[in-house]
Amino acid sequence: MHFSSVLIYIALIAIALHSVEGFSFIVPAGEQRCFFEILEKGDNLRVSFQVAEGGHLDVDFSLTDPNKVLVEDTRKSASDTFNHEAKLAGKHVYCFSNSFSTVTEKNVAFNVQVIKPHKDEDNLLEVEIRDLAIGIEDIKNEQEYTMARERTHRNTAESTNSRVVWWSLFQSAILFVICVFQITYLKRFFEVKRVV
Repeated sequence: MHFSSVLIYIALIAIALHSVEGFSFIVPAGEQRCFFEILEKGDNLRVSFQVAEGGHLDVDFSLTDPNKVLVEDTRKSASDTFNHEAKLAGKHVYCFSNSFSTVTEKNVAFNVQVIKPHKDEDNLLEVEIRDLAIGIEDIKNEQEYTMARERTHRNTAESTNSRVVWWSLFQSAILFVICVFQITYLKRFFEVKRVV
């Protein structure tokens, strides 16, 4: 019983040593949305994102350090994961830009994970539990990405189905009008005209 309570205590410490937050927001056409994290030197910042809806499902991503030096920069990406170890303590800013789009807004979902560095006095069990917790977070992020993609594909399928139904109804109406026109035209063609 004592060993299991120690494991629970260690697991809680491992989970508390890093924080994870997930967000979803809309980036209007031609605009940029920025967020920041205050990091200590040696902290590991992990940002993973995916574009759930809008246009070609792509945004620009950039990450700058406290000195405004560009650390990460990617263009027109639908989803990606970035890991950055803070070389400087301070405010690290990451931005999602939709500046290349003039009409379409983008719905972006992203997760932020700040991982504190391992201390030298950590024992092997704590390190393994911390690695397992990070692995679980990676799995959760992948599940969220899969759900966002499934939602996007379902919306596309429903939109396509709706268009097919309306197109079929339109074609049926045209076919009905043509049939009525042909019947009345042929009836008139075979009518006997009497001259008095």
